[in-house]
Parts: sequence; structure tokens; C-alpha cells
Amino acid sequence: MRIAIGSDHAGFQFKTLLIDLMQGMGHEVKDFGTHSEEAVDYPDYIRPVAKAVAAGEFERGVVLGGSGNGEAIVANKVKGVRCALCWDVTTARLARQHNDANVVSLGQRVVSMEAAKDLVAVFLTTEFEGGRHVRRIEKIAEHDCGP
Repeated sequence: MRIAIGSDHAGFQFKTLLIDLMQGMGHEVKDFGTHSEEAVDYPDYIRPVAKAVAAGEFERGVVLGGSGNGEAIVANKVKGVRCALCWDVTTARLARQHNDANVVSLGQRVVSMEAAKDLVAVFLTTEFEGGRHVRRIEKIAEHDCGP
């Protein structure tokens, strides 16, 4: 699978470890930055990830920050993105099964590294259930807006 990843300074440490994890799982990963812990504005790194996923260049995206909240908000402004803020394997599994989330957001300040590894692995391996969830995803897309 092709995966886009991006973070601000507060998610940088987890980003580097998650890239290794995903590559170890056999995925192709593109890092959209940032490339250090120097303070940056997260929209500058998250929006390109979301746009690349929405354009079909990548099957999934992973965005990281301190809490993951701002990153999820930015990603969800991009038409075609369904970004889920997750903090454990249950929220990651349900984001895929029920919401067909194509981007996951997590916060380095609120999730342990082990939990981050586990939830990203579940996010990447869980399939969308379809069925009754399809009409709900269609209703989301009806009101999709943004750049």
C-alpha cells in the first residue's frame, strides 16, 4: 500500500518510528515533513498529505501532532478525506470498518508509542465493512466541501 505521512514538530518523533513500522510491514511511505522538532505550523504539512490521499496518489494517510486534533481538522477540510482521530486499536478498527477512514490522526502527547504502533497497524490492515455503512459514507460525501 502507498501511504502518505506528515506531522508537525510535536509529532515528529512518532512519525519517524511509524515510518519504520510501515516500511517493515511492506508499505511504500512518503514523508511530507516536517523533518525536525523545530516549531512549525501543522497545516503546512498536513494539508499536502490530505490532498495526496484525496487525489488517489496514496491509499491511506497518517498525520501526527501533539494531540492530533488540529491535524484531523485540517485533513477533514480536504474534499474526499475521511480523517479519524484515534487513540487506540478500537477507534482505529471502527474508523476503518464503519467510516472507511482514509487518514488517521494521532497525538504524540496523548498516545503511547506502543499504542500508536498498534493502532496504525490496525488502521492499515482493517477493511471497510460496507453494507449499511455505505449509505452513511455517501451522505458524508454529499456534503463534502473544501479545497
